[in-house]
Amino acid sequence: MSETVKTREIEYQAKDGTTLIGYFAYPEAKENVAAVLVAPEWWGRNSYTEQRARELAAQGYAALAIDMYGNKQSTTEASQASAWMMSTFEQPNTIVDRAQAALDCISAQPEVDASRVAAIGFCYGGKVALDLARSGAPLRAVTTFHANLSAQQPAQKGNMNAEVLVLHGEADSMVSLNDVEQFKAEMQAADVKHEVIIFPNAKHGFSNPQADERAKANGVDLGYDAAAEQQGLAAMYALLARRLA
Repeated sequence: MSETVKTREIEYQAKDGTTLIGYFAYPEAKENVAAVLVAPEWWGRNSYTEQRARELAAQGYAALAIDMYGNKQSTTEASQASAWMMSTFEQPNTIVDRAQAALDCISAQPEVDASRVAAIGFCYGGKVALDLARSGAPLRAVTTFHANLSAQQPAQKGNMNAEVLVLHGEADSMVSLNDVEQFKAEMQAADVKHEVIIFPNAKHGFSNPQADERAKANGVDLGYDAAAEQQGLAAMYALLARRLA
């Protein structure tokens, strides 16, 4: 049964002084609910990320669509998205510090049970969620969709609390199947429970209905795949149900 969803924007601060603005969605009739961070594609905190947060709230979770660039900036231009994303790689701690600020923010909300928090991420946001988990943050689960799987600091045995689900497109030209194998080796070495699902013929961006439009406008190799999207979301919700119970 779908819950009545309420939303609000929340301003919070990163360690580096950046003002971040999250979009918080939660089920109105519930208290002490499990929560999910929603980390965005490189486009920034946009309507797609907010939609995913509302969907989670309709399923009974509190969700925060997080801001990684400051002042809820977003774009539809790949060149600007790339510049903003790369700016978060310049200092080794920027991604984790901003993601940790979001985790602190959602954990402080009165509707939330701070002991039951997960993170999901799309594209660049998948890396954000994974790097937060790799840092030892108290996340119970992480799900990534067509994610950058590279590690700022690889997972260490005993330090990663989250169970991980990676949803990847076989035809992704931005993150190779070899990258996926390297990620699996990292998880195995750190003794992290994980699952990787490969969707045949799916491209980078398969979960986003706007992917084809963005690909055409920017000359990048993206593609929406409705079947992969739905199968991926079902697997994500199954993990959340199990880990956030």
